[in-house]
Amino acid sequence: MAIRMGLVGYGDGGQLFHAPYIQASPECELVGVVARSEASIARVRDDLPGVSAYPSLTDLLDAGVDAVVVSTPPQTRRALVLEALERGVAVVADKPFAPTGADGQRLADRAREYGALLNVFHNRRQDTDIVTARRVIDSGRLGSLRGLDLRLDLDEPETLEAGESGGLLRDLGSHVVDQAIHLMGPVRAVTAQLSWIDLPEGRTDAGLALVLEHGSGAVSRVSASKTNHLVSKELRVYGSEGSYTSDYSDVQIDAIRRGARPSEDREAWGFEDRARWGVLRTDDGATIVPSEQGDYTVYYDEFGRAVSQGGPGPVPAEEGVAVLRVLDAVRRSDRERRTVVVDG
Repeated sequence: MAIRMGLVGYGDGGQLFHAPYIQASPECELVGVVARSEASIARVRDDLPGVSAYPSLTDLLDAGVDAVVVSTPPQTRRALVLEALERGVAVVADKPFAPTGADGQRLADRAREYGALLNVFHNRRQDTDIVTARRVIDSGRLGSLRGLDLRLDLDEPETLEAGESGGLLRDLGSHVVDQAIHLMGPVRAVTAQLSWIDLPEGRTDAGLALVLEHGSGAVSRVSASKTNHLVSKELRVYGSEGSYTSDYSDVQIDAIRRGARPSEDREAWGFEDRARWGVLRTDDGATIVPSEQGDYTVYYDEFGRAVSQGGPGPVPAEEGVAVLRVLDAVRRSDRERRTVVVDG
């Protein structure tokens, strides 16, 4: 039976990244959205017929839900996550789900104390290019992994959250670091350089270039931006037996913005066009690798089953903490201009 889910916040995150995929999952039923402004309430009514709007998380919890997604500005998330956990309700927290690794660990500890499931929304593990790269790695055809080049550039300066609680590192940085860990394993050391700009809300990091040393000895070079008027998703995986390269588009997000929804034809959702398929190169030559399916709905399938049947869920809080500890090391590396060992 599908779990009853509530969504806290209906900005771009709730509208583009959560609601369409919750509604596409047979494991979840979206029953309520916390929306305060008249504009947000109107969007809920237009986009989600039959789904109730609530003025607060307390009201939503009182109405009765099994789980909630907290998709609000970073500075508001902790209190909302704690309120739901204290009521014994499972939580999906948008990334980053805490300011630091230590803060994230405290939330993970509280979730255990209350016996409530806490997961972090690292949905970009289900990006089409990442799913395909993961399949190539798992095939063993690359041999022992040696390195990863990963870049994610979006032309979205208007979505850069400014000031102390914002910045690109906490936004796209959370995603690309999680993707690197997902593909290459835990990170033990970081060398980082952040690009900074002065905005009315305060000094803000707007670009990142990271060198991540993994526990295996492999090295990832990771970068991201939103303000360079550049759109690029480039991925290169290097191994002892060959390499895999791809230059995919942001397939799912582009489809959502065109008005498509995964619930309309889930079997066809999230595949890259043939012209952009990646290439595996080994001693046997170059092989075109067909796109695997990317589908953020998988996140909610796994989360819904974890709530109803038990289990850790798609991205347990501890995995979110591991990302936060790398982000902590990135900040320190940029500040001190040196390589920093990751805590924990």
